[in-house]
Parts: sequence; structure tokens; C-alpha cells
Amino acid sequence: MATTEIRITGLGGQGVILCGYIIGKAASIFSNQHATLTQSFGPEARGSACSAQVVVSDTRVLYPYVTSPQVMLAMSGDGYMTHKNTMAEDCALVYEKDLVKPEKHGPKVKAYGIPATRIAEELGNKIVLNIVMLGFFGAVTDLIPKEALRKGVESSVPAGTEELNLKAFDKGYEYGWQLKEKTAEKV
Repeated sequence: MATTEIRITGLGGQGVILCGYIIGKAASIFSNQHATLTQSFGPEARGSACSAQVVVSDTRVLYPYVTSPQVMLAMSGDGYMTHKNTMAEDCALVYEKDLVKPEKHGPKVKAYGIPATRIAEELGNKIVLNIVMLGFFGAVTDLIPKEALRKGVESSVPAGTEELNLKAFDKGYEYGWQLKEKTAEKV
């Protein structure tokens, strides 16, 4: 793996920062890798632009800032539009299918879409869309082992919500695994 730059983007209130935190925690604590997290968000608590940048590496991370992500996880159209030009030419674009409409990118970009909000609503609470996205990310990228990500979820979500969040993770992972069995759509 060496070093992988990941950008998670969306709106405040979608759980963007928590998603980045869990990725970093899963990598560094439960998978014996190294990780850094930086974050950016507007002054509003909800609805403003928000992003988290995670660097995951097999060795110590010497530069914690994401410049050209190999993975971009987009939970909102605005977030995607803001950061789409920073993606590496071989980026894996992981996006919320109902909220993000990807443009045409180079031939090496692989795009993976999931209706995460709908899946979260089917589970009874759309607030877990970030955890659905996290499971999906885990399946389509294979950067961090599934069990490490699950432990990251279980140890990071509010007490009493672990079961719902793990169901959300599993639904996203299952969707990603099935999609990966097919070919990634080209955008």
C-alpha cells in the first residue's frame, strides 16, 4: 500500500469528520498502520462545506496533508464539485449516488456509487449514512481490513448506537462487495 491519501467531503451534519476519524483509528489502532487526520469545516454546525483528510501508510506519515487523493469519498454534490480537480489521475471515487453526479474523468479513475442515504433510511435513521459510506469504502478499496474498520466503528460511535451503526457498516460493505464483483463504472 505504501501511502494513500484519502479525502472525505460533504456537508456539516453528515458525519464527515467522524468517518475520517474512524478510518484513521481503524488503520492505526486496529490494523497496525500509520495514519493522520486533518479536517476543515465552515463556522455553521450543519449544512456548511466540510472535509476530512486522512493519510494512511505502512510507515510513519511525514506529511499529514492531502494534496492529490488516491481515494475521494464524496457525500455531497457541493463537496465533490469543490474537490474534484484535486483527485489523483488513478483515484477511486466513492460517492453517494443520489447526491453526487460525477463528471467525466480520466480513464484511470474508478467510480463507485452507493445510495447510502436510502440504505440508512431503510435502517431507520438517515444519520448513519456516513457509516454506510464507510462500509462501502472498505469493500471497494481494500485499504483497511474489514474487521479493523468494524472495531473502529464500534469503539467510536455514541454508546447505545453500536448495533445500528454496525448494521449500517455491514450494509455498505455488502453493497460494495457486490459492486466490486462487477466492474466499476467509468466516469
